[in-house]
Amino acid sequence: MAAYTKTKMFYISIGFWLILGVECYSGWSKYILTVQTGGSVTIPCHYDKKYTQQKKYWFSEIDKSNTYTNTTEENLSVIDHPDQSLFTVTMRNLHNNQNGDYYCVLETGEQSPINTIYKLYLKIQSVPDVSVVNSSVSGREGGDISVQCLYSSEYQNEVKQWCRYKDQSCYTVGRTDTSQNPSVQISDDDGGRSFTVLMTGLRLTDSGWYFCSAGEALNPVHLTVTEAESDKEKNTSKSGHHKNNNNTTEVTGNPQKNYDLNVWLPVSAALLLLFFLFVVFIWRWRRRPKQDEQQIRERNGSRTIDTIYSKPEDPVIYSTINDENPNKPPAGGTIYSTVAPHQQQQ
Repeated sequence: MAAYTKTKMFYISIGFWLILGVECYSGWSKYILTVQTGGSVTIPCHYDKKYTQQKKYWFSEIDKSNTYTNTTEENLSVIDHPDQSLFTVTMRNLHNNQNGDYYCVLETGEQSPINTIYKLYLKIQSVPDVSVVNSSVSGREGGDISVQCLYSSEYQNEVKQWCRYKDQSCYTVGRTDTSQNPSVQISDDDGGRSFTVLMTGLRLTDSGWYFCSAGEALNPVHLTVTEAESDKEKNTSKSGHHKNNNNTTEVTGNPQKNYDLNVWLPVSAALLLLFFLFVVFIWRWRRRPKQDEQQIRERNGSRTIDTIYSKPEDPVIYSTINDENPNKPPAGGTIYSTVAPHQQQQ
């Protein structure tokens, strides 16, 4: 019941817009946002900084519903970005039954309580009348970016434009203004059913939402401009990267050094392992004979000694002791003996 009352009040407000003097960007209401069936799209809704704290919502004419900011659902997200003075509406998994009018709405809390920031007609198509190759692009400060916009045959003779949401400034095909920074050039390729937008001399303030349009059909693009590289970053980039003149290839580092490193690292590891195994083998081989010799000596020690003392070539000396009475010692306590060599026998 509360939702019905709120919706009813919304339509009452719409009916009294002219009386209450509610603002409406009528210049934008003529546009048709074309999206591929099953695809998704993000729509920016800019507002004045003084309304940062006010309530904002996305209103659908299809089901008469409004979705306030900072709401995330399966196929719909409405997120406020107060630092950028805008809120974005992201619609996903779009189908033909969602064709219709939509509004970005702001509750001002002033004499004019309802402010329609942005109105558009959403058109879901299998092949969109206008689309972009990349819906999000980025570039460096002072650099350039290129955006390719596609259009169907029925829009071939329509005016092609590149516009900025925030200030509603637009550039048409063939127009360029080199007195400003950045300069914008738009070239139309009639045969290819596309036109290309080139922005050069980018500034940080150029970041934001733009759209390609052919006639009343459009498709949004988000541009991000980052700070320029410092001198140190440029030197590092030059030493580590090489690009050819047409920017079609990029080689990181030195390919020959990378190849040599990848080949010689495993080869060196294998050689080192083989050398280690060879050293271990030599050490064990040299150590084994010494152990065998020592064991043989220890095992045959006693036999060697017996052999030494029983060599046949050693002379044997015999002695004759004249002692007729061994129990009686001779006078003077001295025993005399005669020692004579004995003939060696074989």
